[in-house]
Amino acid sequence: MYNNILVPIAFEAERDVSGSLKLAQLLATPDARITLLHVVEHIPAYAISYIPPDYLTEMHNGLKADLDAKAAELPNASGVLIEGHAGRSILDWADEHHPDLIIIASHRPELQDLLLGSTAAKIVRHARCAVHVVR
Repeated sequence: MYNNILVPIAFEAERDVSGSLKLAQLLATPDARITLLHVVEHIPAYAISYIPPDYLTEMHNGLKADLDAKAAELPNASGVLIEGHAGRSILDWADEHHPDLIIIASHRPELQDLLLGSTAAKIVRHARCAVHVVR
């Protein structure tokens, strides 16, 4: 049983996070803190001028609302939205907040993942706590 669980969430159509959320609830102590974390990738400087300023604000508000809705399904859960590179930002957040478990979903690896490394693989290799990968 774990007291502080981090569940990185990717909002992609092919990613089903229900398994990760069920596992977090199953492995959590009754008073465990569960954090659902989504990382918004940085927009390159050359592209930012083409995006309306209101769009970024609305996008962040929508993502935060989605995180909060998912967090409301679990006891003692909260949603956190940060910016950065997914793998590195998840590890940095974990180093700062000290979860004792990270539950991360993984898709079936493709050749590019084997050559470049996926987010889940990076988390498994570098996290300083237990990591549970859900497929």
